[in-house]
Amino acid sequence: MSRLQKLWLALILGALIGLLGGLIGLGGAEFRLPILVAMFSLPTLEAIILNKAMSLVVVITSIFSRGFSVPMESLLPHWPIVVNLLVGSVVGAWYAAGYVIKLAPAMLNRVVFGLLIALAIIMFWEHLIGFGEGGSALFHQAWLQALVGLLAGLVVGIVAAVLGVAGGELLIPIIVILWGIDIKTAGSLSLLVSLPTMLVGGLMLGLVPAQWLGLFLAVLLLLSAWKVFKH
Repeated sequence: MSRLQKLWLALILGALIGLLGGLIGLGGAEFRLPILVAMFSLPTLEAIILNKAMSLVVVITSIFSRGFSVPMESLLPHWPIVVNLLVGSVVGAWYAAGYVIKLAPAMLNRVVFGLLIALAIIMFWEHLIGFGEGGSALFHQAWLQALVGLLAGLVVGIVAAVLGVAGGELLIPIIVILWGIDIKTAGSLSLLVSLPTMLVGGLMLGLVPAQWLGLFLAVLLLLSAWKVFKH
């Protein structure tokens, strides 16, 4: 494949991922990673770094674009949630970024494959069963809520660093379930957590029904992960 052909392929696939991901509120990093490895023959570690750089641009753009529908003033009362998750996610991303660099390529492929499968399962769960629309917090004890939020943030940070993703697929359901926040607000709060988390890791709707689109993307993620990382 010539350089020009690769450029056109990247443009088309990038637009397609952005279109499909945007319809259900995803950045598309989970789908870019297998493509970078399979179609552009990048080593997994290089693909993760490049994926993180692109995800960072997507997150920054999303923060500004969502400001028109969810004003920043409406997010200020929820700053403890952002801080709670951010503490765990920054620590997780910092640890995982250093760990990934030391992994042998074969082991890194296995880790990435496992995480992609886990994300696909979460997407299946979300679009078949759902996480609810918010309303009541999961725990009423502040200390327990903070502890679970810290641990959840830790997991999100690790996943974000290893895959180069923003982590919204995990952050949004966590915020909705743990704090009872509505999905629209949770989406904006997740971006505020994702941006610093990705910076730390880097240093080291309309035509298609959303439920069917989510299932399609989950199946696509499973198939692409298996095809790319089976060897």
